[in-house]
Amino acid sequence: MTRSLLPVFLFFLLTGCSAYRPIRRELEQNPRLTDHFTGFALYDPEKQEMVVAQNADRHFVPASNTKLFSFYAGLMTLGDSLPALRYVSRNDSLIFWGTGDPSLLNPNLPDTTALHFLRNRPERLVFSPGNFNARRFGPGWAWDDYNSYYSPEITPLPLYGNFVRFTSPDRVARLDVEPRIFRDSVTAVSSWKGSRDVRRDEFGNRFDRPQAVRPFRQDVPFHWSPEVAARLLADTLHRPVTVAAIPPDRRAKTVYGLPADSLYKRMLQLSDNMLAEHLLLLCASGQDTLDGTLAIRAALQKHLTDLPDPIKWVDGSGLSRYNLITPRTFVSLLQKIYRTVPQKRLFSLLAARGSMARGSTAGSAPFIFAKSGALTGAFNLSGYLVTRKGKVLLFSMMHNNFPGPVAEVRAQTIAFLTKIHERY
Repeated sequence: MTRSLLPVFLFFLLTGCSAYRPIRRELEQNPRLTDHFTGFALYDPEKQEMVVAQNADRHFVPASNTKLFSFYAGLMTLGDSLPALRYVSRNDSLIFWGTGDPSLLNPNLPDTTALHFLRNRPERLVFSPGNFNARRFGPGWAWDDYNSYYSPEITPLPLYGNFVRFTSPDRVARLDVEPRIFRDSVTAVSSWKGSRDVRRDEFGNRFDRPQAVRPFRQDVPFHWSPEVAARLLADTLHRPVTVAAIPPDRRAKTVYGLPADSLYKRMLQLSDNMLAEHLLLLCASGQDTLDGTLAIRAALQKHLTDLPDPIKWVDGSGLSRYNLITPRTFVSLLQKIYRTVPQKRLFSLLAARGSMARGSTAGSAPFIFAKSGALTGAFNLSGYLVTRKGKVLLFSMMHNNFPGPVAEVRAQTIAFLTKIHERY
């Protein structure tokens, strides 16, 4: 390098480093960020440079930030439409296998493609669970969350979102139950401590509910079995559906249904665990065995070999505390996604500032497009930050091991990112 160019090089080097010095200082000195384990990575794609890194190479429990990995697996594996069913016709029977498609009769994400297909087939309908031998819950899930809306079972043929919706529309004892086949499985209990809580038997579909109810709505996962799935389908189709454990047939054809972006959008914006887990099943649906761990293994071996740090990725939703990922690994993943999906489409799929940054003093235009994740003692946010000057930065901010409320850490994270938005 010539002497004439050396001062110019040093100027840009020093100014580039100093530009983000206030951010580094706050990470090191703000007591709200230093009283627990905090990691942060900020990447400038124009410079192709990590401009801020604080504990960026340390592993954190990512919670629902894990869904970004499931999203990427879907992008790399699935097409524009999701496989809804696989089937073969043998003599007088239509044998069909589930693909994990979570949209069939799902009130939150309805798609009628598979329903119309089955309704209009002249053959006898035979459902086979023969391509599925995975467990109902992911590894490391809390065993006592089976009654909670966010912990539905993992199944080859999800129906109604794998939950029962209980609705009390008024202040009388009336309670609406959908799907309706569970209406006779509900018992009113007079000596009930909670006024709005419906409880299910862990390994059955008996539900207890309070005798006196107030207006409320509660989604309770039901206990899935091939027989329960066949009953639900038969009740909806108004025709018999039998069950037979028939191995998958490689000659099976596929029925395609819901646009993939519809699933991605709800999964990312509402952090829908059920969709995330079944997205991994969809990624594995072309194989003989329907198992989300196969989709994880394939994604790691085919598309994620160049991550900066080793990761532990065990489920689709992030419910498991076994997941361990670093902030700079999330930034690396965000780069891959950014190169794969056009920005307008990508930002439309992610939660934007309107819901992620309430209380911010910045302008009304969205400037954070990201995925959040929270468990007790953990809050993380990873995504894309658009600065006031229009620069797009990739970031991952991860907090673990704090004893206080998640809401406080969430607010501090948004305030921190808002400063970056306004300053740069």
